[in-house]
Amino acid sequence: MITYEWLYIFAGTFFVIMALLSALDASNGKRWGNAAFWAVLAGSFLFGTHLSDFANGVIVLALVAIAGVGGLGRSDPPTTSLEERFNFSQLLGNKLFLPALIVPITAVAGTLLYNYTPFGETGLFEERRETLLLFGIGVLLALAYAMVWLKPPVLAPMQEGRRLLDSIGWAAILPQMLAALGAVFALAGVGEVIGSLAGTVIPDGSVLIAVIVFALGMALFTMIMGNAFAAFPVMAAAIGIPLLVEDYGGNPAVIGAVGMLAGFCGTLMTPMAANFNIVPAALLELKDQNGVIRQQIGTAIPLWVCNVAIIYVGAFVLWS
Repeated sequence: MITYEWLYIFAGTFFVIMALLSALDASNGKRWGNAAFWAVLAGSFLFGTHLSDFANGVIVLALVAIAGVGGLGRSDPPTTSLEERFNFSQLLGNKLFLPALIVPITAVAGTLLYNYTPFGETGLFEERRETLLLFGIGVLLALAYAMVWLKPPVLAPMQEGRRLLDSIGWAAILPQMLAALGAVFALAGVGEVIGSLAGTVIPDGSVLIAVIVFALGMALFTMIMGNAFAAFPVMAAAIGIPLLVEDYGGNPAVIGAVGMLAGFCGTLMTPMAANFNIVPAALLELKDQNGVIRQQIGTAIPLWVCNVAIIYVGAFVLWS
């Protein structure tokens, strides 16, 4: 059976290679910092399941320490030149996107086949992990296809991956950190505290105001934490479950799904969502680091208003 652990090994192996290539890159003045950072992250993926919570906490602190002291630096490995990339784009056009399409097609088509055909009876994949495992398989298939098709040097994918990762730096692992932070907040009872505070603001029986506070909390906490998945357990424990679902009898599917969308509106407006907003600005070398955010605000606010309306109508007006 292919289990979740296989994905951890796959990712850990990738980061081991990143660490080795970084250590061998004498042109990067911070190669040892880069090597240490990716090596520690590799250790987290390869051995984290088998380590204690304390040991995993030490790994996180080590990553923060390396990044915090400015130990990471951008590398410039020998990959294709701008001229070569331009020639590729001229020659192949939109066909260059074919490897990228293999990944989602493998994940979606594979999941459907596994769940709705006799193939699922083989027990090949760990239960309820099929899509993520097929996503990883799709990455390997896309890589193999690109290597056979374009015939680049063997180390080209690794070197290009290192260039991109070094351009992103510590922000590459920010989603993991923030998602973990949301779980910590939930376990610490932050949701209950916010729920008690919200109870003093929301008038008894006012469904619309409760929906607005819930959606606003999702957006604001996402802006603070940088990740709607981190905000959701807090706001669900504070308002979503106890008030909207249990007290007012709302549709939990609509509240949960559209509540996440309200959080994603906050994602569009915060630099804390570095993987969405800051990383693209860095990769595109924009002069304004917050340029992506400025362009998204005009979409985020009206979209948030629409989400409030959808929750109110879909979870309460139509549900009742």
